[in-house]
Amino acid sequence: MWERGTAAGQRMKTWIVVGVAAALIIGFAAGRISMTVQFPVLKEKVFANFNAAYKEIRAEYLYDTEPDKLLNGATKGMLASLDDPYSVYLPGDEGQDFVQSYQPEFVGIGVQVRQEEGRFLIDTVIKDTPAEKGGVLAGDEIVKVDGTAVQGTTMDKLVALLRGEKGTKVKVTLARGGGPEMTMELTRAPIPVTTVSHKMLQDGIGQITISRFAESTAKEFEKSLKELQGKGMKKLVIDLRSNPGGLLIPTIDIASFLIPKGKLILEVDYKDEKKVQKYYSKQKEKFELPIAVLVNGQTASAGEVLAAALKESGGATVLGTTTFGKGIVQSFGQFNDKSVLKLTEAEWKTPSGKSIHKKGVEPDQKVDLPAYASLPMLPSGEELKQGDYGDFVKTLQSMLAALGYEAAPVPGVFGEQTEEAVRLFQKRSGLEENGVVGDRTSYALMEQLRDLLQKDDPQLKAAIAKLGEAGK
Repeated sequence: MWERGTAAGQRMKTWIVVGVAAALIIGFAAGRISMTVQFPVLKEKVFANFNAAYKEIRAEYLYDTEPDKLLNGATKGMLASLDDPYSVYLPGDEGQDFVQSYQPEFVGIGVQVRQEEGRFLIDTVIKDTPAEKGGVLAGDEIVKVDGTAVQGTTMDKLVALLRGEKGTKVKVTLARGGGPEMTMELTRAPIPVTTVSHKMLQDGIGQITISRFAESTAKEFEKSLKELQGKGMKKLVIDLRSNPGGLLIPTIDIASFLIPKGKLILEVDYKDEKKVQKYYSKQKEKFELPIAVLVNGQTASAGEVLAAALKESGGATVLGTTTFGKGIVQSFGQFNDKSVLKLTEAEWKTPSGKSIHKKGVEPDQKVDLPAYASLPMLPSGEELKQGDYGDFVKTLQSMLAALGYEAAPVPGVFGEQTEEAVRLFQKRSGLEENGVVGDRTSYALMEQLRDLLQKDDPQLKAAIAKLGEAGK
């Protein structure tokens, strides 16, 4: 009995051990399967290389390392390997800044700043903001923020110093003219981001300019549209020139104001055609005025969506030059640490089924801008003077020539005649007459060229003429 009982006990112990082992194996296998389902990267053979490299760097690299930076860098590299400039990973604050750029407001003091010869100058003071109420003026120089000198810092760093939480205070030290420095304590507040502007032109023609498509753009557009209608608008110009795009939903909402109800705005095709989404106009009130749309080579993405929809479904005339040609759609999601993954997930097509990717939207009437409109900017923080030569000098001479100053007997060479032209420009512009082109002179050149383009603007003139024909 004892021996049999002992043998039975041993068998039971063996079965228990085997059972526990089997349970552990099954549990481990189930856990392994669960891990590979949850983290499919673990199934890839090359992941072992990544893991080994990570451990080697952490253990043996000569200098200190931070796990977050290593892994964020790896994720950035993974997106970069797609060779798609529109698919990116933006870690932490970069991601938050990206999301913020589409919000209808930001928290700050309400100024637009430009950098000029190492100085930060107030370019514009936004109405009804802490800066305006505190007495900040356009042309003031920002010298310090919270007692710290800003000379030598970057524009991004300055913007970060001026922004912050709603209700918090910031001390801004300014220099105005030749007077003593003054320090103002301003309370940060929400500043609205404006993406739409409008004005009445001649003969009852209204013009609405959309700079990009953010969360509030459709509401801004509706407000502009109603104001122009209230002023008796009979025809409409929509200016999408240099609009880089943005969010799709506000774009569709704007198209629905102008395109007859039920007409197709665009089609979005996802990977392997597993999903095809079509967006139709949900127009509530008829809009029957003639429309002209202005585009150029920098009109992209959502700007092209609206231009193509108005052309094909809204009966609008598109004028200008062929658009950029971005016919793909990105979605973006934000992680808990504020990082953002932006990924190309679909291609969009016009109402007629055309793909415009790398082709662009062709205008009904091609109208080029003057050559000076496409001149590059002169280098910031550098000077051009007699004896210099190269492409920047050639650009400078072209700018001066467009403004009526003869400056280029030898294109690309900064000689005596170029210097004389610079001095004359500086004199007429109220600048120091030193014949040297620094940030101040460069900024004045760009300002006057912008004013000249607004005055001439052959594309807008062509749009007005086209709408004039529509009224006959």
